[in-house]
Amino acid sequence: MEVGSKVTVIRSTRVVMDDAIIPAEIVIANGQIADILPFGSRVQSQEKVLDVGDLVVMAGIVDSHVHINEPGRTAWEGFHSATRAAAAGGITTLVDMPLNCQPPTTTLTNFHTKLKAARRQCHVDVAFWGGLIPGNVTDLKPLMEAGVPGFKCFMIDSGVEEFPHVSTKDLHMAMKELQGTDCVLLFHAEEEMDLETSINGEPSEYNTFLASRPDAMEVKAIQTICELCLQYKVRCHIVHLSSAQALPIIREARKKGAPLTVETTHHYLSLASKYVPPGGTQYKCCPPIRSKKNQDQLWMALEEGDIDLVISDHSPCTEDLKHLESGDFLQAWGGISSLQFGLSLFWTSARLRGFSLHDVVKLMCKNPAKLSGLEAHKGSLCPGQDADLVIWDPNKEFEVNEKMIQHKNKLTPYLGFRLHGEVFATIVRGNLVYLDGKFSLTPLGNLLLVQNGRPRKNSISNL
Repeated sequence: MEVGSKVTVIRSTRVVMDDAIIPAEIVIANGQIADILPFGSRVQSQEKVLDVGDLVVMAGIVDSHVHINEPGRTAWEGFHSATRAAAAGGITTLVDMPLNCQPPTTTLTNFHTKLKAARRQCHVDVAFWGGLIPGNVTDLKPLMEAGVPGFKCFMIDSGVEEFPHVSTKDLHMAMKELQGTDCVLLFHAEEEMDLETSINGEPSEYNTFLASRPDAMEVKAIQTICELCLQYKVRCHIVHLSSAQALPIIREARKKGAPLTVETTHHYLSLASKYVPPGGTQYKCCPPIRSKKNQDQLWMALEEGDIDLVISDHSPCTEDLKHLESGDFLQAWGGISSLQFGLSLFWTSARLRGFSLHDVVKLMCKNPAKLSGLEAHKGSLCPGQDADLVIWDPNKEFEVNEKMIQHKNKLTPYLGFRLHGEVFATIVRGNLVYLDGKFSLTPLGNLLLVQNGRPRKNSISNL
C-alpha cells in the first residue's frame, strides 16, 4: 500500500482495545472507525487492506504540549517539520502552544494569523492553545468561541518578551472570566524566589543551573495554583511537572475537590541530573531535570494516578541559542527536542517498570485528548472515533541518529540513545500519512477548532 492512500481495513493479531489485546480487523469509513471485527472475517476485493501481521495497532498518540513556533520563529521549528516528526513518531494529533511564535496566540487576530500560517502544511491534525498574558483577559472568550480549548500562562519569565508572565491579580481576573466554562487554564508552575545565596558556580556545570531553579519554586507556584483552583473551581492543569516534592499538595487539593490535572514529560522520566555532562546545554529545560530519586517518584505518581498524562514539551531552537561553544547553562535557551521519539522514550522505560500498552493509551492518547477537548473524536480505538492509529513494534530496538530526525533542528539529548518501540505506520482519519520511513507528499492533517469542550464539527477543516 502506498503512503498517502486511504485505508479501509487494518488487520493485526495485536489490536489494543480498552480491556484486551486481540486479533481484529478495524474497518474505516469516511475517516472514522466504522467497526472492529474478529480477525479474518472481512474480505472484500474493493477494500484497501493493510495487513500488519503481529505489529501492535492502537489509538494514535495525542501530544498536547508542542511548541511549533510558526509564524515568526520558523528557524526554530515550523508546522511542516514538526508535523512530519509527529507522524514519524506515531502522533496523530498535537496541540500547539501559544508562545515562541510571533505574534503569540493571545488575541483573535493573532489566532487567525496562526491558522493562516498552518494552512496546507500539517501532516497530522493540529489544535491550538491560547495564551494568557497581562492585559488580555477580555480576549479569552473570543478566543474560546473561535476554537481554543484553553490558555497557557507563565508565573515566571517565559524567556520571550512578547509573552510576559502573569501576576496573582491577573490570575484572579482570568479565573473570574472563565468561571462557568469548560475552559482549562494551563500553568508553567514556577515562581520567583529570593534565593539565600547567589548563583556563582561554574556556568558550564549542570548543578549550577539546577541550583538556580530549586524545587521550592515549583512547590510555591503549585500551592498558589491549587488555592486558586479550589476558590474558583475553574479547570486547571499543571504543565511539565518536574518536582515530586509538589505531589502532596496536588493530592490534597484534589481530595478537596479541585478540578486539577497534571502532566509530566519524557525528559523528566528518561533523564537524570547526574548524567548531564558539563556543557551539555542540549539537556537544559525549565523546570530542570532533577535527580534519579525524584524521577523514580514521578514514575510512582504515574502508577498511582497522581500524574494524568505524559507529553513531549517539544521546545526546539537553533543551535546558536544553546551556546554550545561555551556550554553556558545559564545563558542557553531552555527547551528539549523530543517530539518524534516520545512513544519510544516512554515505552523504553515504562516496560521495565511494569507498565502495559493500556497504560500507554491512557497516558499518551486518552488523557491528553480529554484535556484538550478532543476526546469525542480522538484518543480511543472504538467505532465513531476518528481513524487515528499508530502501528508499531514494541520489541524492536533502534538507535537515535541525526539522519532520521525530522525536527527542523537536530540537536537533542537523545542522540545515540538506544530505544525500544519503532513506529511502522501512522494513520490520520484513515489516511496513511507515514509508512516505514516514507511520508505522504501532500500534507493531510486538519486544523482542529474546539468549543465548549468538544470539537466543532463544522470547523474541523483543512483550512
